[in-house]
Amino acid sequence: MGSNNEETSSLMSDFLRQSGGVAIIDGGLATELERHGANLNDPLWSAKCLLTSPHLIRRVHLDYLEAGADIIITASYQATIQGFEAKGFSRGESEAMLKKSVEIALEARDIYNKKCREYDGAGDALVLKNRSILVAASVGSYGAYLADGSEYSGDYGDAMNLEQLKDFHRRRVQVLADSGADLIAFETVPNKLEAQAYAELLEEEDIKIPAWLSFNSKDGVNVVSGDSLVECSAIAEACKKVIAVGINCTPPRFIHNLILSIKKVTTKPILVYPNSGESYDGARKEWVQNSGVSDEDFVSYVNTWCEVGASLVGGCCRTTPITIRAMYRTLINKSAAPSRQ
Repeated sequence: MGSNNEETSSLMSDFLRQSGGVAIIDGGLATELERHGANLNDPLWSAKCLLTSPHLIRRVHLDYLEAGADIIITASYQATIQGFEAKGFSRGESEAMLKKSVEIALEARDIYNKKCREYDGAGDALVLKNRSILVAASVGSYGAYLADGSEYSGDYGDAMNLEQLKDFHRRRVQVLADSGADLIAFETVPNKLEAQAYAELLEEEDIKIPAWLSFNSKDGVNVVSGDSLVECSAIAEACKKVIAVGINCTPPRFIHNLILSIKKVTTKPILVYPNSGESYDGARKEWVQNSGVSDEDFVSYVNTWCEVGASLVGGCCRTTPITIRAMYRTLINKSAAPSRQ
C-alpha cells in the first residue's frame, strides 16, 4: 500500500518536471462540441455525444492537444450509470459508455503522438511537440447528474448523506479507474460532503490511479455551497490518493485569492481552470451573452496565477482551443524570457 501511494504522488511531480514546472489543462468541451454541430440539449449534456457522435469528441480532444494542452479531460463529466439507465440502457451498456469516454481520449492522444512523429517542422499553426500527455477521467458531481443546477449551489437537500453519495459514485469511479486513464478528475465539487465522499471512496475501493479534486466558487471565498474552501482543500490534502487540488468553473477574477486560500492547507500541486467569466442561467440552461472576459484578458491572468502557486492551468466552460493556444504561447514566452535575478 505504501509503495502504491509513493507511485501515485510521483506521477504528478514527475509530469510537472517534464512539463517545465507548469502543465496546461484543456478547455471547455461542450462549447466546442456545439461549435462542431452537436446538439447537447439533454440531461446527459456532453455525454450525449458518446452515443451520437464520438468522432466529434475525438476531434475536440485533438484540437486541444494541437493547441498545447498537456492534459485532456474525458467526456464523462455528465456520464453516470444512473443517467444512462434512465435513458433505457442496461448496466453493462452504461459501463461500456464510461469506458468509451476514456478510449476516445486515448485514441486522440495516439493520433496526436503519431502526428508529432511525422511532423516535418514546416509551419507553426499547430503545437506538434513530443511530450508527456495525461488523460484525466472526469467525474462530475451528484448535482451534475441531477441536471437541475445544483452543481452550482451544492444544495442536495437534507436527505442526502455521505453514504448515499459514495454509493452513487462508487461503480462509476471503479469503471473509470480501470479504463486506462492516467488519473481521475473530480470536477466542480460543490460542497464539503461530496469532497469527503470522493476521498473515502478512493481509499475504500483502493483505486489504483491517482485523482485530483477541483472545487467551484461563486464568491471568491467559499465553495458554491458556502462551505469553507480551506476545509474542503484540507480533505484533499489528507487523502494520499489525491495528487492535486484546485478550482474550476469559476470566474477568472476570483482565482488569485482562491489559490492563496488553498495554499494555506496543501503542499500538493494547485490546479486552476476557470470558466470564461460568463454567467450561467440555470433556469434557462444557457450562458448569458457578453458577461465574460476576452481570451486576451483571460490569458493575462495566467502568469500571476503561476506566480502565486498554480502549477496546472487551463480553462473550463466557454474557453476554447484558441484560449489554450494563447495560454501555451504565454507560458512558452515566459519560460524563454531571460531571468531578471
